Amino acid sequence: MPIVERDPWREQYFAGVACPEDLIVPTDDEHAWELYPQHRWVYNKLLVAESQGLAAAPHGVPPRRFPVFSKPIYNLHGMGVGGRVVEAADELALSFEAGHMWMELLAGEHVSTDVAVIGGEPRWWRHTVAKPLGEGMFDYWTVEAAARPELEAYCGQWLGAHLGAYTGFVNLETLGGRIVEAHLRFADQWVDLYGGAAWVESVVRLYRDGAWRFDDSGRRGGYSVVLFGAHGPQYRHPPPGIVAELLAKPAISSLQITFHQGLPAAAHAMPPGGFRLAIINCWDLEAGLEARSRLALRFWSTPHRLRRRHPQAGTGGDETSSL
Repeated sequence: MPIVERDPWREQYFAGVACPEDLIVPTDDEHAWELYPQHRWVYNKLLVAESQGLAAAPHGVPPRRFPVFSKPIYNLHGMGVGGRVVEAADELALSFEAGHMWMELLAGEHVSTDVAVIGGEPRWWRHTVAKPLGEGMFDYWTVEAAARPELEAYCGQWLGAHLGAYTGFVNLETLGGRIVEAHLRFADQWVDLYGGAAWVESVVRLYRDGAWRFDDSGRRGGYSVVLFGAHGPQYRHPPPGIVAELLAKPAISSLQITFHQGLPAAAHAMPPGGFRLAIINCWDLEAGLEARSRLALRFWSTPHRLRRRHPQAGTGGDETSSL
C-alpha cells in the first residue's frame, strides 16, 4: 500500500502501485499534521480566514454584522462537523462554544481544488464543484475537466505567499473564490476520476523525487454521487453481489461504502444533516443517480434523505425521490 489510508473503502484506489516502504504519502489530516509541523497552521481556520483579510474571530468576540458562519477552529475529521449559519447576536450568544469561531458568510460555488505543489509553486490543478443539500450534506460533486484561471490565480498567489517551502499536495476548499479550508493532502474521494493508477504513480513520484510528471491529455469530467441516510440506525453493508452488479455498469467507475459496519453509528464523524452511506463515482450523472437509487433500497431509512434529479428537469429542477 503506497499511501497511508485511514478509510478502508478507499484502499481500492492505491492497491498495486509501487512505492518505497519508507515513503509516507498522507491522505488524512491527522497524518499530514504529524508529517508537516512547520505547515500545520493551515488547519487553523481562523488563521486561514485572517490571511485573506476576511472578517473572523473566536466565539466571545462579537461580529459587527450578521449573518455569520460558525464552525470549529480546528476540525481534522472534516464532514462539516459543528458548522452552521448564525443569523443574529442572541443566537450566537446562546450557542457559544469554546474552540469555535465565526467568519463572514460567503456566497457562491463550493469548490474543492487539488493542487500538486513544488516549493509553493502549483504544477497541476483539478477542481470539483459541490451541489449542496444543506446541513453539511452534498448531493453530488462534479469533477471538472476544465481549468479555472481566476481561482487558480488567487489560490496560486496564496500558496506562494504562505506555503513557499512546501512540496506535496494541497487541497483547498473555496466558497465564492475565497479559501475556507486548507489541507496538506489531496481529496482521496475521486482518485479514479483523476486518472487512476497512473495518477497515483505521479503522486508517489512527487513525494519521492519532488517532481511532477503526469500525462493528463485524456482528462475528462466525472461525478461523485453521495448517498445519505438518517442519523440513528445501525446500518449494515449491502450484499457484495449488489455492489458487483452496480460496478458492472460501464459508466460506473467505483463504489465506496463509507462507514464501518462494526462501529456504532455515533462513533462516525458525520455532517449534521445525515449519515453518509456510500459514494458512487461515475462518468455519467444519470447513471450515478440511478445506481444510488438502487443502492438506497438496501438501506431502509434512506428514502427521505435521497434527492434525485428528474431526467426532464431543467435548472433547479431537483425533486425528492419517492422510493
